[in-house]
Amino acid sequence: MTVRAPYKYDIVGSFLRPERLKKAREDFSKGLIKEIDLKKIEDEEIEKLIEKEKKAGLKFITDGEFRRSWWHYDFFWGLNGIEKYTLEEDKRIKFHGEVLRPDSVKIVGKISGTNHPFLEHFKYVQKFEEDDIKAKQTIPAPAQLLRTVYNQIGEGGVYENEDDFIKDVAKAYGEFFKELHDLGCETVQIDDCTWGALVDDDAIKEYEKDGKNVEELKKTYLTINNEAIDKAPEGLNVLTHICRGNYKSAFHFKGGYDKIADYLLKDEHVNGFFLEYDDKRSGSFEALKKVPKGKKVVLGLVTSKKADLEKKEDLIARINEAKKYLDKDQIAISPQCGFSSTEEGNKITEEDQWKKIALIKEVAEEVL
Repeated sequence: MTVRAPYKYDIVGSFLRPERLKKAREDFSKGLIKEIDLKKIEDEEIEKLIEKEKKAGLKFITDGEFRRSWWHYDFFWGLNGIEKYTLEEDKRIKFHGEVLRPDSVKIVGKISGTNHPFLEHFKYVQKFEEDDIKAKQTIPAPAQLLRTVYNQIGEGGVYENEDDFIKDVAKAYGEFFKELHDLGCETVQIDDCTWGALVDDDAIKEYEKDGKNVEELKKTYLTINNEAIDKAPEGLNVLTHICRGNYKSAFHFKGGYDKIADYLLKDEHVNGFFLEYDDKRSGSFEALKKVPKGKKVVLGLVTSKKADLEKKEDLIARINEAKKYLDKDQIAISPQCGFSSTEEGNKITEEDQWKKIALIKEVAEEVL
């Protein structure tokens, strides 16, 4: 049986970290255990997670991002030409109700994507594939890197102009895609918060304060993503997850998809979209009419941020509402985001996490 991602019930990718893993990572950071000891615990906890994913009936498995601290920075730090960087206190990123740790990235040389450490991460998950169960690799979007470092591009920097940066980043992603596909990976998902910033009024004001034109940014983000995606080898299924921020159950951005639909939904070269639709911040389904026929949309109707379990009848009603804009075979459902985009995790329990996945499966099997 060959199943192509996304499946009618699916996941974004990250799961709550077990306490044993959290302690091991903390012990490693303090020099109390060696890297080989940390890896052994990571391996064991990932194997346990994959068994739970299979038991839950998932067709696409991940390592829960258990080897990462962040959903995005760990990948960026693995690119050649990028180093870890600590932000000054007044530059730390503020969510609604939370302030992020001061980690960030710095460009220190020309960027390339060969021999990325995530290749080994994928190989470990791949060992647990079965005929109808495949590994999915999640990584941050190229546009996310540009948003993170755009103040580092300019005169006197490693990259003096944006076009050269875009060219090298697209090439780096192409290198990673090829090496990943050569290992046998069939599906990669690019996670992307940049579009959320382009529909949020407060974020738009910040961009404008920095002298950025938001309409031009939409074109730029689409360009860097598409140039990278176009370098993926034939046969690699590229999906994207559009996020509005997920840190300890706090969010970053708010706003519907309408302002970006003509760029993201209409013209990004992915095969499917994971879209957040768990609360009023996400707007209406009307923007979905811009999604081309044949592309799938995974409706993130179930929140990963709160323990309260959604009502089955409400989820079915929302799916029926989405059918005004999409064919039934274009629709799938999932949580709106991962359960632990950073190692801290959202403010729910593991039991809550699996109950939500069970509900998603039950609804999808009934109506999709």
